[in-house]
This record gives sequence, C-alpha cells and structure tokens, in this order.
Amino acid sequence: MMSIQVEPFDGPIGAAITSVDLSRDLDAASFAALEDAWNTYSVLVFREQTLTPEQLVRFSRRFGPLEIHVLDQYLHPAHPEILVVSNVIENGRQIGVADAGRYWHSDLSYMLEPSRGSILYALEIPAAGGRALGDTLWASAAAAYEALDEPTRRRLDGLEAAFSLSHRFEKLVKDGDENAAMTDRQKEKVPEVVHPVVRTHPVTGRKSIFVNEGHTARIVGLPEEESRSLLQRLWAHCTRPAFTYRHHWRPGDVVMWDNIPTQHIAICDYALPQRRLLHRTTLTGSRPY
Repeated sequence: MMSIQVEPFDGPIGAAITSVDLSRDLDAASFAALEDAWNTYSVLVFREQTLTPEQLVRFSRRFGPLEIHVLDQYLHPAHPEILVVSNVIENGRQIGVADAGRYWHSDLSYMLEPSRGSILYALEIPAAGGRALGDTLWASAAAAYEALDEPTRRRLDGLEAAFSLSHRFEKLVKDGDENAAMTDRQKEKVPEVVHPVVRTHPVTGRKSIFVNEGHTARIVGLPEEESRSLLQRLWAHCTRPAFTYRHHWRPGDVVMWDNIPTQHIAICDYALPQRRLLHRTTLTGSRPY
C-alpha cells in the first residue's frame, strides 16, 4: 500500500501529491485517496514520474473511460488514447497540437458531453537561461462563482451558452495562425452545442461558471453586444489571480485536473529549437447540468 500525501497549495485550487509512483498499480485505498483529493482540489501535481505510454493509459483508465480526440492527426501512433501536445516538427510534419491552448478553456467543452478531466505528462520542457518556459495556469471557476454577488448569480441562473471548436480555430486564424484549420470531417464530428452557463459538479454538487474564451461563442438568446459584454466580464472574473494556480513544468511532471470546475491556459513563450513534448489523456464526461 502506498502512503499518499496531499499537500494543498495556497489559494482555492491545487495540491501536490507526494510519495506516489504512478508507474505502479495503485491499491484501492491509495486510489480512493487520490480520487478524493482530485474532487476536493481540482488540480493534482505529481513530480518526478517516469511513465511509458502504456503506464500513462493504465493510470488514466482507473478514473474512467478515455476519449479519442477529434484531432486524430495528433494522436499517439500506438496509443490513440494519448493526444500528443508538442511544437516539434519531424519529417516536415507537426507531431502534436502546437498552440498548446493559448486561450483559457476547459477541455472538450465544445462536446455534448465535455470531458470529466485530463492528465498531462511532461516529456520535454523548453527552457532559456536556466528557466523553464511554457507554464500552464489553472483557474477555479467554482471559486469564481462563489465570489459573485447574489444579483449576478440570479442573472446567470438559467442562461445557456453555445460552444464550438470551430470558434477556437476562427480565433486562431484571426490572431495570425495561418495553419489553424479543421477538416470538414472534423467539423461534422463536433457541431455546435449548448450548455448551461452555471454548471453543477456531479460528485461534489459545487457550482461553477462554465463559459470560456476558447470555446464559448455566445450566450443563447441575448443580443450580440450584451452577450459579448457578459462573456468578457465572466472570463475576466474567472481568471483573476486570486483564483489561479501557475505550474512551472519540469520533465517528469504529471498534472491531473478536473475540467468541470476549472479552466486553463498555456503560456506560449517559446519557439523552436526550444522543444516542448507532452502526452495527454482525457477522461470521458457527462452532459452538463
């Protein structure tokens, strides 16, 4: 039996998990402790891990079935459950998702059943001057909801928002990424969906703001200007420093997060020949309510 130690971070989100080797099978008590920490702290950080793709998939599956990402050109060739996140180019081809999530988002929130959570394993991390680059920030959209005044909560109650992966790619093109594109087949697989603006966690019952800059296109039923104004206010509120945790990556890090009460963004402050390579698994979720 492993001795799982949970060390919460300062602030409303995140904890470090020590004294655990994720390459080994977890006993029932250790797994239960991890699952409880995940539901409580939303973001879990494991340092100094060494995982094969098989071990990463096996650990991930303990928490539930895994998604196969719609961007299938970036799937691991032997393990399609793994999405490759990388700026590396081999034989003239981008081997992974290169933009690394430059907008605040919740993974797969554009799906009818958004992902429950994600697990990201760092293999190569860019650096300059002895400092790691490519940090990731997570924000607690649950803490953000709880900080709202009562009139704003009442205003949000019952509102719905439209989500679209195409919306994200359109933003990338507008921001100068000429290579950002989805195939017609991929667009057909992920049509626009509608979710509640305030989402309830199916395990904890905690409510959170469920709109994000990367995937939310508009508030359903509101005039365009009013929708844009409300979304921008909510995005700015959710990502206030008081609600965030910033992770400085090291090779061997594993970070696991709950996509329901969190949003995240990757800082793109590096470029080749500085290499970034990570493997991500994604847990299937359920219809938001």
